[in-house]
Amino acid sequence: MPLSKRAREVSPSATLAITAAAKRMAKEGKDIVAFGAGEPDFDTPEPIKAAAIKAIQDGFTKYTPTSGIPELKDAICKKLKTDNDLDYTPSSIVVSCGAKHSLYNVLQVLVDQGDEVLIPVPFWVSYPEMVKLAGGKPVFVQTSLSDSLKVNPEVLKKHISKKTKVLILNSPSNPCGVVYRGDELKAIADLCVKNGIYCISDEIYEKIIFDGIEHVSIASLSDEIKKLAIVVNGFSKSYSMTGWRLGYLAATPEIASAVSNLQDHSTSNPNSITQRAALAAFSLDASYFDEIRKKFQERRDYIISRLDAMKQLGYYKSEGAFYMFCNIKKTGLDSFTFAKRLLEEKFVAVIPGAPFGCDDYIRISFATSMENIKKGFDRIEEWVSKI
Repeated sequence: MPLSKRAREVSPSATLAITAAAKRMAKEGKDIVAFGAGEPDFDTPEPIKAAAIKAIQDGFTKYTPTSGIPELKDAICKKLKTDNDLDYTPSSIVVSCGAKHSLYNVLQVLVDQGDEVLIPVPFWVSYPEMVKLAGGKPVFVQTSLSDSLKVNPEVLKKHISKKTKVLILNSPSNPCGVVYRGDELKAIADLCVKNGIYCISDEIYEKIIFDGIEHVSIASLSDEIKKLAIVVNGFSKSYSMTGWRLGYLAATPEIASAVSNLQDHSTSNPNSITQRAALAAFSLDASYFDEIRKKFQERRDYIISRLDAMKQLGYYKSEGAFYMFCNIKKTGLDSFTFAKRLLEEKFVAVIPGAPFGCDDYIRISFATSMENIKKGFDRIEEWVSKI
C-alpha cells in the first residue's frame, strides 16, 4: 500500500543527511572537518545542567501542563518584556519541544488547504516542508545581494494574493546570517497589517549577533502587527541546549490556545526536566552572551579573511547566527556536487545551498573550534584552487 500523499511530498533534510554522512566517515577513521551541523560546539552551561539534575532528584519527572509550567511561562513573559519590549501574559505563551516544534504547530493552526505562505529566499530548509505538511503552498520571494539578501517590500508586495495567509521571517537568519533593522521590519509590518497577513517571526538566533547590531522583534513595532505576529524562540542555539528540545511561541491568546489544543493531541507537554533547566538558563548573567558572541565573531572574521584571499568563492558577510553563506558560481559546480566532492576528496563537510533555495551557494557553519576552522579552510583553499 502507498504511503500518504503528505509523506511522499516531504523532502529529507539535506542538513541532517550531510551531517550523518560526515559522522559515518569519521567512524570509519577519516579525519573529517564538519562545517555542517547547526549547533554550538560549547557545552550547556553548568547552572542549567545542575538545575536538570536537581529536578530529577526532586522527582520532577511527571506530566506538566501541555503549554508549559506556570513559572516558566512567567519567566518567558519577563524575558520578552526585558529583551524585546513585548508585553505578553502567560495565556499567550506555549512551550513546545523545540522552536522547530513551535513553528510546525503554528503553521498547523493557521494554514488551511491551498493557503499561500510567503518565504524569502534563501530560507531554512524546513519552512517549505512544514507549509506543505499543513496543506499550504510555499511561495518563494527572491532576494538579491543588492538588498543584502533581505526581502524587498516592493518585491514582497508583488507576491501577495487573495490566498496569502502567512509570511515567515527569520532574523538573524539561517543560512546566511541576515539581520533586519527596525526600519526594514517596519516596512514589512505595514504590508502585513494592510493585507491582514500573519507574520511568523523566527528569532531563535537572537542572542548570536555581531558588530554591535541590535536585534529587533517585528512584533514590538506596533499593536497592529503584534496581533498578527507569532514570535518563535527557544533554548537550543543561545544556551547550547540542542538535545534538550525546548522552544516557545508568543501570540494572541486565541492562537496560543489553538496551538495548546493541537499539542494536547500530539506531544502533550514538553520535557518536565528541561523546563526546570530553562528557568536556570534565564538566570544566566548577560556576560555569558557577550562571551559567546565574541567567540563566534572571531571565527566569522577569520573565515572572512580566508575567503577574501580566495578568488573562487564569494560570500555574504554574516551579521548573526553562526553561518557563512558562500557563493560557488565561479567553480562551475552545483551545490550538491560541490559538497559531495569536497567531503569525499578533502574530508570537509559543508551544506549544499540548493535546499535553501540557492544552488549557487553552500552553507558553512562556524560552530566549531578555531583549530577545525583553520584546518578546514586550508583544505578548501587547496581544493578550490585546483577546480
